[in-house]
This record gives sequence, C-alpha cells and structure tokens, in this order.
Amino acid sequence: MKILFTGGGTGGHVFPLVAIAREIRRIYPKKPASQQGGDLEFYYLGPKDDFSQILLSQEDFVIKTIISGKIRRYFAWQNFVDILFKIPLGVIQSFFMLLMIKPDLVFSKGGSGSIAVTYSARFLKIPVFLHESDVVPGLSNQTTAKWAKKIFVSFPKTEYFNPEKTILTGNPIRKEILDGDEKMAAEMFNLSLSKPVFLIMGGSQGAEAINDFVLEILNALLKDYEIIHLTGTANLKEESAEAQVVEDEEKDQELDRYYHPIGFLDEEKMKHAYKAADLIISRSGAGSIFEIAAVGKPSILIPLPSAAGDHQSKNAYVYAQTGAAMVIEQENLTPNFFLENIQLLFLHPEKLEAMKQSALAFAKPLAARALAREILEFLMLD
Repeated sequence: MKILFTGGGTGGHVFPLVAIAREIRRIYPKKPASQQGGDLEFYYLGPKDDFSQILLSQEDFVIKTIISGKIRRYFAWQNFVDILFKIPLGVIQSFFMLLMIKPDLVFSKGGSGSIAVTYSARFLKIPVFLHESDVVPGLSNQTTAKWAKKIFVSFPKTEYFNPEKTILTGNPIRKEILDGDEKMAAEMFNLSLSKPVFLIMGGSQGAEAINDFVLEILNALLKDYEIIHLTGTANLKEESAEAQVVEDEEKDQELDRYYHPIGFLDEEKMKHAYKAADLIISRSGAGSIFEIAAVGKPSILIPLPSAAGDHQSKNAYVYAQTGAAMVIEQENLTPNFFLENIQLLFLHPEKLEAMKQSALAFAKPLAARALAREILEFLMLD
C-alpha cells in the first residue's frame, strides 16, 4: 500500500504530514511485505527544501523532488518564467514519478509545489485527498479541490469549497507536543519560573518584525515576565547581540537571566516550551493556532500582513471569536498598546483561565488520527 504526500516546503505544510503518517503507522503498523498487513510505504513528492527533507527522512519517507513554480497574484516577471517553464516541467516530472511509484492515493497539503503533483494524479486517475489548513484556501488548493475525492478543512467556515465533499477535521498536529514538562523546560531553557513565562514565536516567515518589536520593549517586558524567544536560526546571533546591548543599559536589574533567545525549537524542546508558557505570542498560521489550542494556552496573535489572501488575519479573527486569543495587527503593534493589553490580562487571572478553556474547547487534537482513518478506510475498501 503506497501513499504519496505532497505540499509546499514550509513547516505549516510538512508538520501535518508527519502527524498523519505517524497516526497511520499507529493504526496500521508497518511490517515486512512477507507478513500479513505489511508493505505500507510513504512517499513525498514536492519542491526541494532542506528542512522538509531532513524532517521527512527521519519519518522514513521516500523523498522525491520536482521543480516548482508559483503563480503570483500580482505582476512579476518571474510569473512568465514559472508559468512557461517551471510549472510545465514540474508537471512532466510529477507525471513520470507517479508512473514509477504507482501510489494508491495522493494526499495533498497544498502550496505551490503540490499542484503539479495533483494535476498529474488526476490525469493518471489516482485518487486525491486534499487538506486545507487556513480559512482562505490557496490557489493550488482551490484548483485541486475540483477533482479531489475528499476535502478536509481545519476551520468550520473555510471559503470556496463544495460543502458536499468537505469534512471538518481540524489541522493535524503531532500529538507528541502535548507531552511537555515544566521542570524539563526549566532545565532546558534555564528558566527561573519566578515570573510568568512568555513564548514568543515569529513563524517560518515574517519573524523579523516581531523580533525587532521584542527588542524595542525588552527591558519593559523583563521587569515583569520571563521570555523564551524563538528568533529563527538566521536571526539568533543578531538578536542575542542586540538584546545584550539593550540589557547593558540596566545592569542593576539583572534582566538578562530572564531572557532566553533560541534559533530553532525541535519537537522535544517545543513541547516543553509550550508547557512552561503562561502566554504565547505568535503569528497566526493554522499550524501555530491549532498547536496553541491543543496545549491550552492563552495567546496574542499577530497576523503576517503579507500572507497570501490575508489568510493569517482571517485565521486569527476566527480563532479569537472563540475567546481563546487576542489579535493585534502588526500596524497597531506599539509599545504602550501592547504592554497595556498584557498588563490587563495578568491583572485578571480569570480572563487568562477563560482563554485557556476556550482554546481547549476549540482544539482538535485527534485531527491527525481522523485523517489517518479516512485514508486507511478508503484504501482498504477501494
């Protein structure tokens, strides 16, 4: 039984694939082909991306890559190159890859790298399942939805799709991130735990604006709070150096012991950081929102202004309507406004508790398992 996964190269596309694959193996453990129930194989076909390849190879995926193009919703000369050369070449590569692999099902998470694969699957009459993370589907998923056998969505009011073949599952998360431990977090990040802990995340895109803002208000924050700051690997040295300059201005406060910048959080570190956090400040990609909800943490969401279709803003406001989060648009991210809102939250612990309960009520921690069952039932009945 061969299942081929495809999607763009960001963590928001890849982490859900990892979660689904793990759940499929839990339900249908891989065995040698000679044994009953054996011969379960996972493939990934998509654009070349080092992060995705490392992560998926650790999960025993067979990885194949294609050239990927992108259709931008604005004028750019690169559109001509992508439309005339890269996208057609990606379709040809996908067609022959699918012919060689002969998958029983293609599961797409969307993104510009997926459309060539799903289009080839359509031509070869290979069934396609589609999952959309955001309230606003990307162009690739809007197109693939026309021939997908089943469409799975994260948010109840996802736009564009045919409701007759759409199933609400939530966004798949790795259930391992729910197993964090506060004591382990204290050791791992050298936390004092004498103040409320903030986990600040910029996401795979757009971290720079949040990083700069954190540095601008760092001293004010560290007087009352302890911070785990996920800066992004490329920004870690620069942020740490700039933070040290800021802290040197107030040595008497010994504020540096409450600031913990880190470039990247792997799964093991992430689960402990989630557990220790009293408040999470994050972008509003669907992956982040559903993980924050699953661990039951109050949050402040800062949508990425340049996100395609403004999907981060729409995700954030749909989630905030549940009472689980507060949304602050990046253009409104001023020191006084931000600090006043945080102080109000911590002056009213009952508000933080209500946000926590709303987050847990919204969460769908079994989304990956539900998708795994849908895939296996389809293949076994087919």
